[in-house]
Amino acid sequence: MGFFNDLLGDPKGKKAQREVDRLHEEWVEDVATLARLKEAFIAVQDGEDAENHEMVTKDGEFVIWAGIGQFHEAGRTAGQYVGSSQGFSIPVVAGIRYRVGAQRGTFVPGNEIQVYKDTGQIYLTTERIIFNGLTNTAEWKFDKWIGAGASEDGCEFMFHVSNRKKSSGLRFDKDIAEEFNRFLAFALIYVNEGLERVMKEIKGLEERIPTEEPKLGKEISTPKE
Repeated sequence: MGFFNDLLGDPKGKKAQREVDRLHEEWVEDVATLARLKEAFIAVQDGEDAENHEMVTKDGEFVIWAGIGQFHEAGRTAGQYVGSSQGFSIPVVAGIRYRVGAQRGTFVPGNEIQVYKDTGQIYLTTERIIFNGLTNTAEWKFDKWIGAGASEDGCEFMFHVSNRKKSSGLRFDKDIAEEFNRFLAFALIYVNEGLERVMKEIKGLEERIPTEEPKLGKEISTPKE
């Protein structure tokens, strides 16, 4: 398509416009996410959940986000036996021998990997992350929080908490992952610095975000005949 765009004239302007359109779409999503963040923490301020749920929560704990995702946990690939020995027989009494089977060698366990175990409902509260699946449940408490990491594409998260021996985490579709990431960041601000700091950060973003709306630096020129 690039060659034909060149024939139509002003390829640079069209490419710039496409990039601005892409960035503007992301900006609109950020604006919407910020509005949902504000709404969620206003609910917390009022002592209410921002999302409907059927869980039993603790006093002072509020659900601020809900979505669908996959749960994964540390596991291993299939192990294998290395080396082997042939079977042999041992004489017991005259004319009778006891057969000993061959040994399969030394068992070497497989490599440790993250295994996807279930898909289910995920809740982010002011105190923890919760996964409710068909066959698995898990929670990561912020008061046991050590750290977290994310994959390069931003869709997969690994959570490190002191009360879980196995590393584990969640994976989302990309659009859900981006929103979850932002809500998680503010949940951690809430845990560490309180609601007042959360509302201050949201207000600062509300003041700043209009100035960051993507626009072309100049008008696209009309191709000459």
